[in-house]
Amino acid sequence: MTDQVPGQDTKDAGRRAAAIRAWVEQTRAEADQVVGTGTAESGQVTAKAAAGGRVTDIGFGPRALRLDGKRLADAVRSAVGRAQRDAAEKLNALMRTAPDGFDPAETQTVLTRISQIDW
Repeated sequence: MTDQVPGQDTKDAGRRAAAIRAWVEQTRAEADQVVGTGTAESGQVTAKAAAGGRVTDIGFGPRALRLDGKRLADAVRSAVGRAQRDAAEKLNALMRTAPDGFDPAETQTVLTRISQIDW
């Protein structure tokens, strides 16, 4: 038999919930600042993307317009893809700082399932 103080589990749960809430607020603010960058192989096209993958900037080097249409389109897609992957990696790094025992991805999955229940 273990010695337990009445209400201790509740206090521990409250502290844990507060720690998770603080982490979520801090991480949300940091995630809003995440910017991924990418450059095409040619070096003539650069891109930036936000954490959610939204492209925020595309830049062209002085020789970019010498590329034919297909190569320019490929360079843009490459730079954008790299920027989006970079942003996703940075966001994943933030998620790995979650408090022990808290899995943001699993929490999101559960919340999504709950929201789909036809009450």
